[in-house]
Amino acid sequence: MSPSRAIKRTSASEADRPARLLAWYDRHRRKLPWRAAAGELADPYRVWLSEIMLQQTTVRAVGPYFEKFVTRWPDVTALGRASLDDVLRMWAGLGYYSRARNLHACAVAVLNDNGGVFPDTEDGLRALPGIGPYTAAAIAAIAFDRRTMPVDGNIERVVSRLYAIEEALPQAKPLIQQMAATLLGSSRAGDSAQALMDLGATICTPKKPACALCPLNDDCAARTRGDQESFPRKAPKKSGTLRRGAAFVVTRGGELLVRSRPEKGLLGGMTEVPGSQWLTGQEDAAALAQAPELKGVARWHRKAGVVTHVFTHFPLELVVYTASVPTRTRAPDGMRWVPVATLDGEAFPNVMRKVIAHGLDL
Repeated sequence: MSPSRAIKRTSASEADRPARLLAWYDRHRRKLPWRAAAGELADPYRVWLSEIMLQQTTVRAVGPYFEKFVTRWPDVTALGRASLDDVLRMWAGLGYYSRARNLHACAVAVLNDNGGVFPDTEDGLRALPGIGPYTAAAIAAIAFDRRTMPVDGNIERVVSRLYAIEEALPQAKPLIQQMAATLLGSSRAGDSAQALMDLGATICTPKKPACALCPLNDDCAARTRGDQESFPRKAPKKSGTLRRGAAFVVTRGGELLVRSRPEKGLLGGMTEVPGSQWLTGQEDAAALAQAPELKGVARWHRKAGVVTHVFTHFPLELVVYTASVPTRTRAPDGMRWVPVATLDGEAFPNVMRKVIAHGLDL
């Protein structure tokens, strides 16, 4: 659908939309730990860190992690000097762990190649690890007031409703990007972007939007039609095929047997208990045959039930087996013993924390 085919506004002038949006934002802006106060310059480090954390994650979930990170590493130089293992440990539980690896790689690049200073253009930012088109636009607009409009999920929803864009996502993204840019004023690009983000998060919500409170309500084509909640249009989701496997929870006194996953791939670099491959249609006997070879293990004890977890592309079921070995048992190659008392400090993804809790009856 072309912009000319979008349903036109019904009253207020199109030209003053950016001004109305900013006036609303000045009254109702959210207070967020990474957001500069009105009239203050934004810190590029905090903007970048928050944008990476907010990918695929909610503001509520990110808040505590953001505070932990900036307390431990108050600027990009400090983060660039940290070890990847420390960053992964701090990130554990936030999910999508490739973001943590990219976060660390980006901090190292800014420190080593840019003297600890973030580039102030979209092109310069996109050259850094882990920064794609959206993130580059968000940092450029919010931190450096470059006249560009980043489009996140909230902005997609606002714009698709405002113009009643019939094309389904993701095909509609270029048109939504084009129409979102019309909401940029002649100045305050960063505030314009954050205003649309806040509008989508607090007023133009997925369900039961509070249209009466919206500064653009008279212009909204979807509101005029009465089908706001049907936008943005989305193609049907394809659900992944269930994968199955086994996890092996082995204790040696007060210690647990663990290993690190390969750096590349799903949950790369994170810590896990030994386990089988995760395969479609895998039988329990085949998964059990992939147990680690340990002296002192006469038999594996299967725990009742299964641990379930849903990744972006597939659901997972894990059968959990437990065993206890003598205190002098050596860890197999590529594995290590860690104290159970310090497990909170390990870089376990959520699925492994579920497995450990199930295996140890925590």
